[in-house]
Amino acid sequence: MINACRDFLALAQAHSKRWQKALHSERDQRIRLEETLEQLAKQHNHLERAFRGATVLPPSQSNPTLDSKSSGSVKGDASDEDDENEFFDAMEDPAFITVPADPKYHRRSGSNVSGLSTETGIDDQSLCDEQSLGSNSESPQSLEVEPVRKRRTKIPDKPNYSLNLWSIMKNCIGKELSKIPMPVNFNEPISMLQRLSEDLEYYELLDKAAKCQSSLEQLCYVAAFTVSSYSTTVHRTGKPFNPLLGETYELDRLRESGYRSLCEQVSHHPPAAAHHAISERGWTLRQEISLASKFRGKYLSIMPLGSIQCMFEKSNNHYSWKKVTTTVHNIIVGKLWIDQSGEIDVVNHQTGDRCHLKFAPYSYFSRDVARKVTGVVTDKEGKAHYVLSGTWDEKMEFSRVMQSNKGENGAEGKQKTVYQTLKAKELWKKNPLPEGAETMYYFSSLALTLNEPEEGVAPTDSRRRPDQQLMEAGRWDEANAEKQRLEEKQRGVRREREREAQRAANLPEEGAEGPHVVRPSQSIKASVHQDNYEAMWFERTEDAVTGESMHVYKGGYWEAKDLGNWDMCPDIY
Repeated sequence: MINACRDFLALAQAHSKRWQKALHSERDQRIRLEETLEQLAKQHNHLERAFRGATVLPPSQSNPTLDSKSSGSVKGDASDEDDENEFFDAMEDPAFITVPADPKYHRRSGSNVSGLSTETGIDDQSLCDEQSLGSNSESPQSLEVEPVRKRRTKIPDKPNYSLNLWSIMKNCIGKELSKIPMPVNFNEPISMLQRLSEDLEYYELLDKAAKCQSSLEQLCYVAAFTVSSYSTTVHRTGKPFNPLLGETYELDRLRESGYRSLCEQVSHHPPAAAHHAISERGWTLRQEISLASKFRGKYLSIMPLGSIQCMFEKSNNHYSWKKVTTTVHNIIVGKLWIDQSGEIDVVNHQTGDRCHLKFAPYSYFSRDVARKVTGVVTDKEGKAHYVLSGTWDEKMEFSRVMQSNKGENGAEGKQKTVYQTLKAKELWKKNPLPEGAETMYYFSSLALTLNEPEEGVAPTDSRRRPDQQLMEAGRWDEANAEKQRLEEKQRGVRREREREAQRAANLPEEGAEGPHVVRPSQSIKASVHQDNYEAMWFERTEDAVTGESMHVYKGGYWEAKDLGNWDMCPDIY
């Protein structure tokens, strides 16, 4: 028995050594493969950028549509007189083929409004105005009145301070990042409230949507607006400042662009911000966004929670949608880069129309164009009317569907739908970055003005936040010290608020309900905000159309600004 045990032990040890050797070999191969893939990704990204730069047409030529066949090449339209139709594969197939439309489907009515022949079976009684149907290539100045003030076009260059990101992030794997204090070295000198306000950079899309007579084409412009909000993120790897509880930010561009916007941080744990914008051109935008973020070692996932809503006065159309997931790659090694992925449903609650958008995740091995977005606009019956395609960092186009039919089976046995469409028109195109943007955090022209000091804003406005201003000025050591002071002050205020809430809870309530009865409204508020904080300019209510509970602007801010009376504002700085 002893000899048998000895033989078994020797055999087990020999096998164990072989398994350890094989394990070490597999680990070394995995490391080499990861390094190779990283190098290939860098080369692929470099070649892709060089290819894009080489295929840009001069302004005198028309914009080419993407022909993303298996070769991934980009081709221009051969001729406007070509009599072939466009065919768009369904969402399951990333390849879209575009050619000019058959002229028989396109004619001019007596009012000079583009219409469709009756053969198509599509109602042409409610089309957009000719102006709103036009390309987005017209300059923004043609849509705006003369600005009343000159906005700044430059901020101090970003200092070149080195800091090891991994030395801080290695202890944060799997944790909620909103609860982890981070130095300003990883930030950009604007707050999350100002980042939300940046969604309005392409407000002209909503201006055009407000002019549309067709709810389906209006939906196309709203969908393009949802995509345009991601265009500023492609190079922006810096983290916005977490707003302090009660912090606000106003963006008053009423004279310049016809709208004014207000954001407020309405909750700290979980962090949530409410946003309300209204335009004199007939639309209102509101949203409440809470961010959930997780660090997974090699990448950081940011999941926005909450919905965005847009209402139009003329048509009474009420739209809602959510945001996709943002992923920051190469946290450990390599250059940081950002990707957007997921699916969005932009829903018109008035008519039942819907636009399903798909943000394709970046893949090293995909032959398709990077950062691609595709979408289909359908009515309440599920019939497709428009196809959208483009990229979230460059432009979006839309084409009217003339006919659709089922094609052959695609991946996973799903049957593709082939859409026969008219020639694509440009919905949205990204504005070029200002000169020297790479040294100014890759800020857009609008972002450069967000932190510019303005008179008359509330004392809680993000422009008055001292750590943010110090960082913008390049004084990062002072900014870090000021950031710690502000966060500790906020913790002290919260502890005092909790003590007051505890003392109030221990007191018996007057009336017949008794001391231990909790009203429904109190239980709802407590479940949403554990610290019982009440927002200054927003109130929680249930939306009558969507049924969602969210913070809605209750009024009073702009009236207080006109009077110069901010006595009700808390001292948060």
